[in-house]
Amino acid sequence: MAQMSQAGDLTSGPMLKKIILFSLPLAASSFLQLLFNAADVVVVGRFAGSAALAAVGSNGALINLLVNLFVGLALGANVVAARCYGAKDDQGVHEAVQTAVTLSLVGGVLMAFVGFFAAHGLLELMSSPEDVIDLATLYLKIYFIGMPMTMLYNFNASLLRAVGDTRRPLVCLAVAGVINVVLNLVFVIVFQMSVAGVALATILSQTVSAIMVTVLLVREEGAMHLDLRHLGIHKKAMLQIIQIGLPAGLQSTVFSLSNVVIQSAINSFGSTVVAGNSAASNLEGFIYTGMNAFAQAAVTFTSQNVGARRYDNLDRVMRNCLLCVTVAGLFLGCGAYFGGEVLLHFYSTDEAVVAAGLSRMQIICTAYFLCGIMDTLASCLRGRGYSVIPMIVSLVGSCLLRLVWIATIFRMFRSTGTLYISYPISWALTAGVHLICLLVVRKKMNDQLKEESRLVA
Repeated sequence: MAQMSQAGDLTSGPMLKKIILFSLPLAASSFLQLLFNAADVVVVGRFAGSAALAAVGSNGALINLLVNLFVGLALGANVVAARCYGAKDDQGVHEAVQTAVTLSLVGGVLMAFVGFFAAHGLLELMSSPEDVIDLATLYLKIYFIGMPMTMLYNFNASLLRAVGDTRRPLVCLAVAGVINVVLNLVFVIVFQMSVAGVALATILSQTVSAIMVTVLLVREEGAMHLDLRHLGIHKKAMLQIIQIGLPAGLQSTVFSLSNVVIQSAINSFGSTVVAGNSAASNLEGFIYTGMNAFAQAAVTFTSQNVGARRYDNLDRVMRNCLLCVTVAGLFLGCGAYFGGEVLLHFYSTDEAVVAAGLSRMQIICTAYFLCGIMDTLASCLRGRGYSVIPMIVSLVGSCLLRLVWIATIFRMFRSTGTLYISYPISWALTAGVHLICLLVVRKKMNDQLKEESRLVA
């Protein structure tokens, strides 16, 4: 492992400082990924009209629904590689790398096929407004053509982060982000390509980032080296990735399903509300990624320390990540709400669209820190090797609750506010149950460690 100069030991030293240094480039990377979408939304909103804005924005929940299963598997690859790295298992790290990259390409091709041919039918099921459905279908089809490259970047970046490297994926995204913005302006303003232009700019820029991060792995020495001539599935690594990643992916997929149901309800209020909701959701994405960086730090730090059998560090990781995610969530969420009117005007000059966006931000942004706490506690559980528990808790505590809410409360009190309030309620309940489960798992692991120490003695 000494050959991997970019790798980091996450099992010793000042934990809070390491978590922050790990998370800041990760947050910046996520911000850049969001800038891809923000550039799409801003450019079409300004230069192609509110119908094009609604067409691009209304696809977000559906895209997440289709890709989150494989994004969860990327998380599984992160956990497996981090645990093997912490245990100094070079062969395990190498097999995780080869398996993860192969899985990303297979999954990307599958998603491209499903997304391209099912686009229009899925949008119809979501009750996409008639005045935007054709544009939304065009955007979705082009977007999914680039899905193999999107998956390749996500998996490869997760492997680098597993060994503490969050800086180089950031550099790759920075280059791709500049390309995305330039191509957006050229395709939409110069060539008048509307939603097709922003979709094409997105997949071209994602291809650049995927190629760059793949080259980094190919040039690595030691266990992290990617050998493109010997791509394949290693059974042990694949089973471990599935064990951790499949529950996480299923959880994210069902979360997205509940969001699709909510998006369908929002679509029923017309294209103005859809456009305002899309702009607000895009801004909320920046808050989420700022918090999610600490949730990802929690799973990586926890995994490495479990692999190294440094169980004494696990509580410090949990406390520090919870502190960071709460502060980040409150600061970013409240800041976004109070500056919401100015920020929303970047997306649209239509005052009705801005007002619709502010009504969402008032409820969701100020309570978004609860989502960060929920995700961080779930990440601590996954890093400890318990991925099914947070999946079940999240499905019941958040997804099922939201669906029941729409079927009952929303039908009685039909308004956008009634829809939006379901989010913070579900976050708070799910976070509470996650904490209880984590305390139970923590006691079980401590008892096992004491028993092992007694037997050795």
